Amino acid sequence: MGEVYRARDPVLKREVAIKVLPPFLSHDSDRLSRFHKEAEAAAALNDPNILAIHQFGIFNGAPYLVSELLEGSTLRQLLERGALPVRKAIDFGVQIAHGLAAAHDEGIVHRDLKPENLFVTKHGHVKILDFGLAKLMHREPDLEGTSPTLTHSTEPGVVMGTVGYMAPEQVLGKAADHRVDIFAFGAILYEMVAAKRAFQRPSSPETMTAILNDDTPDISQIAPNVPPGLQRVVHRCLEKNPEQRFQSASDLAFALEAISDLTGASTPIGQSSAASSKRWAWIVVAGGALAAIVLALYTWRRSAASPTVHAITQLTNDAVPKSAYLKLATDGTRVYFNEGEFGSTRVSEVAAGGGPTAALPISLPSPQVAGLSPNGSSLLVTAEGLDKGEGRDAAIAHQSLWTVPLPAGEPRRLGDISAAEATYLQNGRILFAKGLDLYTADADGSNSHKLLGVGADFAEITEIAASPDGSRIVFLAQKNREWTDMQLMVIATNGTGLHTVARNRTATEPICCVNWSRDGRFVVYAIRNQTIWNLWACPDGSSFLRHSGSPVQLTAGPLSYTQPIPSRDGNQILAIGTQYRGELVRYDAQSKQFVPILSGISAWGPTFSANGSWVTYTSFPDQTLWRSRADGSERKQLTFPPMMVSFPFISPDGKRVAFGTREGDLYLINTDGSQLQKFGGRVSLAPNWSPDGTQLVFTLVTAESRELRLFNVQTGEISASPQLAGFGGGQWVGANEFVAFSTKDLTMKIYNLKTQAWSDLLSGTIVNWAHSPDWKYLYYTTGGSDPQAMRIRLSDHKIETITSLKGIRRALDPSGKTQMGVAPDGSPVFTRDIGTQEVYSLTMK
Repeated sequence: MGEVYRARDPVLKREVAIKVLPPFLSHDSDRLSRFHKEAEAAAALNDPNILAIHQFGIFNGAPYLVSELLEGSTLRQLLERGALPVRKAIDFGVQIAHGLAAAHDEGIVHRDLKPENLFVTKHGHVKILDFGLAKLMHREPDLEGTSPTLTHSTEPGVVMGTVGYMAPEQVLGKAADHRVDIFAFGAILYEMVAAKRAFQRPSSPETMTAILNDDTPDISQIAPNVPPGLQRVVHRCLEKNPEQRFQSASDLAFALEAISDLTGASTPIGQSSAASSKRWAWIVVAGGALAAIVLALYTWRRSAASPTVHAITQLTNDAVPKSAYLKLATDGTRVYFNEGEFGSTRVSEVAAGGGPTAALPISLPSPQVAGLSPNGSSLLVTAEGLDKGEGRDAAIAHQSLWTVPLPAGEPRRLGDISAAEATYLQNGRILFAKGLDLYTADADGSNSHKLLGVGADFAEITEIAASPDGSRIVFLAQKNREWTDMQLMVIATNGTGLHTVARNRTATEPICCVNWSRDGRFVVYAIRNQTIWNLWACPDGSSFLRHSGSPVQLTAGPLSYTQPIPSRDGNQILAIGTQYRGELVRYDAQSKQFVPILSGISAWGPTFSANGSWVTYTSFPDQTLWRSRADGSERKQLTFPPMMVSFPFISPDGKRVAFGTREGDLYLINTDGSQLQKFGGRVSLAPNWSPDGTQLVFTLVTAESRELRLFNVQTGEISASPQLAGFGGGQWVGANEFVAFSTKDLTMKIYNLKTQAWSDLLSGTIVNWAHSPDWKYLYYTTGGSDPQAMRIRLSDHKIETITSLKGIRRALDPSGKTQMGVAPDGSPVFTRDIGTQEVYSLTMK
């Protein structure tokens, strides 16, 4: 854009570049004024990786810019010769990311980052060109899809960027922020190492379509020498959803620098050598043993506070779902983990180096890994459904405890222990949590002893882990069940030194999956950011030698990592890695096949209006609320991040939607997106419409139990009854009746509003349930080794089996559970899991 001249500044006696801009700018005072302001903003950027602008002016009606003079070539010119060496690509990438970070910190977004706008000097320094100018360009794209397609407007709905490097939100004309630069950076980095553009089709429209819908070819297929870490960085930059990309250029630079350390990629000339010279000069001057000790201590503490992941290896590849919320265990030779869906899990194993998986023959219903004995001779497992217990979530919160001999043997019950969480201590004793208390017991379950009670200020202890040396225990305590206050706490095994090492910041960033590093210096855990769980490490802060410091993020997507455990040699962390992707299907009784519904979109929990015309559902996995016609037309998004929706139900007339959120709030909204109304009490779940659309039944979670409440939509009144305590998951099945699940005896019952009495409906392991759109049937699924889809006719309680679910992988929601819906034609609807969930080994540095 414009012409560039080489000139000399007679005052400062330096060589400069003068760019004379197109005449059309001088004829539009508004555009010229805005361009001037943008040039001033760009000139204010003082970063070695951004072109320095010295002056802006107008001469004889022609706008011009004076900038530093660069000698070298554009990145485009370098790429015309072929792919760059990996070390050089990483080096250039780090510099570009630092330049973007400096601009983004000042609120400046490039919006047209591409190889033509990146200049490599003859000394190897990268400079970003044309900051602030892209917004003023206006040319039509050529047929190769490489020309700018920008306008002067920055309003949503206007396409801005260069085809082939535009982010999906730019293609759609949506409002764009700094993350469009991250997407463009990913496309450039891909091109640097693959010698091929990430998105290039014969025409601009086809290229735009590819950006919206297609994944880039795996770099390893084009350039096998590219490190896996670099591939992950590229693919994360190129995520379609901006929420799933790197959220800052600083984080991006950090990720590349970590790869640079691993591959030995060089830093820009002069930086490392200068730093090294200064460091050694200081040591020589200071001299003596004291300086060496101080330096060694500083280096040790720095490394202790900054662990990093520098390689990731996939250990399993059996395409079987693995619960992100159930523990792993390893003896250094084998890794033990849970597979299968909620209600029908099994324990499997894989070699520590990876390979085929095999199920262990454990004769318990849905056994779950809790721990491995110190000598590796037996697994500690819990079993669901064997202890009914009392109070809140009795079926889950009170599980029986068993040991299973390895490699095979009959399970043995450990006394009468029932617990929410359990593991082994290093001395062979058992540590378990129940409610607000921690206990220890002998290996056979005898001599139970209370170690700690966190007190009434907390709601429950949800997770526990013992340090490898057996001296400390970390546990996760929730002050409430809204996930708004979760504390990661450490205590010595003698019951002293209780302190908090980390806590969640918001309800949308809960903590889970606590454990230790092998050396016991760090507590390792997972934090969820929207839909992605990332691993973090935090010094336990119990003494100076163990170091107190800030939490360090270990992973940054694109997979969700949960359930970290240290390898026996301490060089790896083992974890479950999940890539969420679903396909909405229904069971077709005629063909006896699962077939796509709503074009097989990645959606969750669809419910239909009474006449079958409208449907509401949440997108999977990001949990935003949508409504559409039953054929998928007239789609409309009703909620937006950071709100994460669960259990949406559309009203019988199809005009309103009731739903819950991950924070435990309940809302009503019109299907045109208007009149968002909050109701209910905290924490509340699963609002369900009465057939006449005048009432909602919902579940209220209390400190002691779950209770049902009725909400009058017309008056806004909420009513309660003692008969509704101890029940959850209510769904209407008639004008005056609803079904619910009893947490006391684990059965489904029917409640009659007129008689105010419960009657039995179903018993056994019931995992999901949903009423038909005409309220004549209750559909449900069972657990066990051969889960079934069933339905019961409510008029006479006749039960029929629809199909076995053994052959379909059902997707798990963020709490690790499955779901079902019912289509207008009476066919059950599920979300088929077409993502990946495998065991990974993360090599630590």
